[in-house]
Amino acid sequence: MEKFLEELNEEQKKAAKTIDGPILILAGAGSGKTKTITSRLAFLLSIGIDPANTLTLTFTNKAANEMRERALKMIGNISYPPLLCTFHKFGLLFLKFHIDKIDRKNNFVVIDGDDKKRIIKNLGTELPVSLVASEISKYKNSLISPKTAIEKAIQPNYKIIASLYKSYEEYLAKNNLVDFDDLLSLTYKILDENPELCEQTSQRYKYIMIDEYQDTNELQYKIVKKLCSTHNNICVVGDDDQSIYGWRGANIKNILEFADKFENTKIIKLEKNYRSTKQILKVANDLIEHNRGRLGKKLESTKGDGKEVELIDSENETTEANIISNRVKKLIDKGVSPNEIAILYRINALSRSIEEGLNRNSIPYKMVGGVKFYERAEIKDLISYLRVIANPNDDFSFKRIINRPKRGIGKVTIDKVAKAAYDNKQSIHGFLSSNLDNMQSIIKSKKSLEEMKKFIKDLKRLSKSVQNSTYEFIDKLEETFHIKEYYYNLPDSIDKVANIDEFYGLFRDFVVSNPNASIDDFLNDITLQSDQDQIDNESISIMSIHASKGLEFDHLFVIGLEEGFFPITGEGSDIEEERRLGYVAMTRAKEELTLSCSSSRFYKGRRATLGKSRFLTECGICKGSLSLEKTTSFRKGDLVKHKIFGMGRVLEVNKIKREFKLHINFGGTKRDILASFVEKI
Repeated sequence: MEKFLEELNEEQKKAAKTIDGPILILAGAGSGKTKTITSRLAFLLSIGIDPANTLTLTFTNKAANEMRERALKMIGNISYPPLLCTFHKFGLLFLKFHIDKIDRKNNFVVIDGDDKKRIIKNLGTELPVSLVASEISKYKNSLISPKTAIEKAIQPNYKIIASLYKSYEEYLAKNNLVDFDDLLSLTYKILDENPELCEQTSQRYKYIMIDEYQDTNELQYKIVKKLCSTHNNICVVGDDDQSIYGWRGANIKNILEFADKFENTKIIKLEKNYRSTKQILKVANDLIEHNRGRLGKKLESTKGDGKEVELIDSENETTEANIISNRVKKLIDKGVSPNEIAILYRINALSRSIEEGLNRNSIPYKMVGGVKFYERAEIKDLISYLRVIANPNDDFSFKRIINRPKRGIGKVTIDKVAKAAYDNKQSIHGFLSSNLDNMQSIIKSKKSLEEMKKFIKDLKRLSKSVQNSTYEFIDKLEETFHIKEYYYNLPDSIDKVANIDEFYGLFRDFVVSNPNASIDDFLNDITLQSDQDQIDNESISIMSIHASKGLEFDHLFVIGLEEGFFPITGEGSDIEEERRLGYVAMTRAKEELTLSCSSSRFYKGRRATLGKSRFLTECGICKGSLSLEKTTSFRKGDLVKHKIFGMGRVLEVNKIKREFKLHINFGGTKRDILASFVEKI
């Protein structure tokens, strides 16, 4: 037992050996979080805690397997392993034993996302299936029943979705199916409606540990509260500064308010960083200190000094891509493994210029957790539109766009038209153009026939317009087919529309640079740009910041640090989450961190002049004209000490100019004190 504890630093050891009561382990980036929690689990088992009384919940099967292996390796053989799994796996196991409580049989089948979409599609709707699936998922995670969804729906589309939700749930129940969201929502329903079972379950799992607690949503928190209904032995591990999944339901309040929800919480901070140099951590710490919604901690490097963090300030995205590609090439030529080099961006659309720059320099790369720019569905759609306008006889491209955006033309109809065209030795477009008034025998639906006629006429009109003005063509394409509008209504719309805007901007720039060029010339150019011939086992990584979480690289480039791109600004954006993304990006770097901004990029489909990101000023890389405020580490409910007034509880935190003022209750006497005159207990 002592051997694996000796390998921990003092704070890690304290976290591993604290057994009873609620514990919040604030584990900073690179602070040995996994080592600490596996050591804690091993410690529990080594002092005789029954493995059956422990429950450790994670977010991925990979993390669960790694923790289990490491914990068991520390203590050797035990009679049976502890339950260490994802939230959803726990839900599955629970339902197998208790789904009969809601009159369902335990031989249910769990369906995946594709099955879910297929069922919704068969229910019949003109709304995008992925949108309906996404909204049903939100209903379930918010514990909203079909009845409530129907009652609360006001907007016409949401009335349709609520009705489809009801039909979908009836189908699942009738066929004894369970979807991914049911694994949690039904688990909570059963625990909530059966107090005796809830008590038994809580008494069984007397020692609960949860990894990546900052990523839990409201439903997961409610399940955790049920599991802790008879005890308070819960240990959560996470980092409020790395909470970056608010857009998919993660609730940062779960970690920020943990001490309020679980009385007498012990907070242990892991602030020793074993990953990054002092210079890298300085910019990361300086940036995140501007967030108000945080518990407060400061990473300290155990590696010591390294290279200063550098800024690349480019004229445009092409120059930026060339500079970074040349630097990457030099690193590889010096003997640096490509696997230790990565390029990160906030918006996926920015990958386009970087991909092209790497291709120009023959540098092999892999896209982590994403799809290469020219392989993304919305970009393939646009390329197919251009191909059909340039060459109406391109059947492959015509089939791709005939129902994108949706025109109510089904697959059976398309197949019939394609066969008739083949039998007549014509292309699909050619056959339709010459037979539109005689298609009733093939296209039975009057509405579908009208849509097909309109589609063919629109394509012909666009083919003529491109001969008059290639530059204005892209505007007419969007005005005619409303491709952006179609993608606005789908999940991940921000990224998809940004990709479309990037493509439109690229087209406009190409025409400006090549006034006499045709659509064919543009298509040939992007085919050459997107062709990656290099086959190499070793390649650098390019990815979004979201995809980089949990990874680390010796040499890291973060691009696109301009207002509007990073941080994303405007309605619906959360500047604190954007800042946490910046913090996550910076703390992926081990030896060298390079930040990059550009004076000009495509913004909303057109070239625009951009201002540097406020993050560059906040992290100390650039001097700003404004003095940017720092957050206070004090929060409502904190216990504080004043040298004259003694001990008190913070009731309120307010900003006064550059200082924070605390409204404090000192044993019944309430006073307003500046934050710098008290210390936290």
